[in-house]
Amino acid sequence: MSRTLTPEEVERYHRDGYLVIEDAVPQARLQQVIAETEQMCDVARTLTAGTAMLDLDPSHTADKPRIRRIKSHHEHSDFFAEFVAEPLIMDLLDPLMPSGIRLHNTKINMKSAEVGESVEWHQDWAFYPHTNDDVLAIGIYLDDCTEENGPMFVVPGSHKGPTYDHHEHGYFCGAIDPVELKDELPKAVPLMGPAGTLTIHHARALHGSAFNRSGRARRFLLQAYAAADAWPLADLKGGLDGFNEKIVRGEPTLAPRIEPAPIRIPLPLRPDAVVGSIYSNQSILENKFFDDEFQKQAAET
Repeated sequence: MSRTLTPEEVERYHRDGYLVIEDAVPQARLQQVIAETEQMCDVARTLTAGTAMLDLDPSHTADKPRIRRIKSHHEHSDFFAEFVAEPLIMDLLDPLMPSGIRLHNTKINMKSAEVGESVEWHQDWAFYPHTNDDVLAIGIYLDDCTEENGPMFVVPGSHKGPTYDHHEHGYFCGAIDPVELKDELPKAVPLMGPAGTLTIHHARALHGSAFNRSGRARRFLLQAYAAADAWPLADLKGGLDGFNEKIVRGEPTLAPRIEPAPIRIPLPLRPDAVVGSIYSNQSILENKFFDDEFQKQAAET
């Protein structure tokens, strides 16, 4: 059965910029999500390069398929096309988005055992600024998540701070030089829990995740939403009709709500950037916080 957020949880979200809710997804529903995810991954055994649906790890082989991400899972699965409006998710988000809820994007980040790649520090807001910042993402752990297998880390309260530069060498890379975050990163906390744990994080919150060096996989479903009266400050893919079709609760509006929020535009893109791959985008960042060499140098200084 679904539930909504308590007043205390709403207050905590607005204060910290994130929530962790264990056992939010009933086991029967969770197993359906996992089964659909695994079915979508089966095709990887026939692939030698990534596709519009699958972002493959560099170590991927047909014998040992390793996937970094299922991209836009709702566009490749009837099951997930319905799951973006899952009542248990909508009911949780209702107090945070009273004007209605619009789907923005979806993905399933897959950290394979022992090789799961890190995601450098970033803010989702840098990728898709809107006319107001009632923009967030829910995450659902499909596996038990501990500090050993690469949980997402969030800096509490960072959603009230600046929007950091996500460029390197003049190109948008979707990552922040950790040197710019030296005062923030010591505050970071891991969002962990058993399979079925649901997280909510604000689009302006600083977050990232380390390599998975454990022997256990860490699969993390993510679905980003914006308030119905938050309009993206970029071209509308699919035109107005396509934009309105993304409303998963509530009614469309032609009166965007505009509130002051620090904004940076995620352009220009690298000519060789792989569309939909944060890993490709972040590869040009010179100082990678989760790399052993950077950690060694930071400890020495």
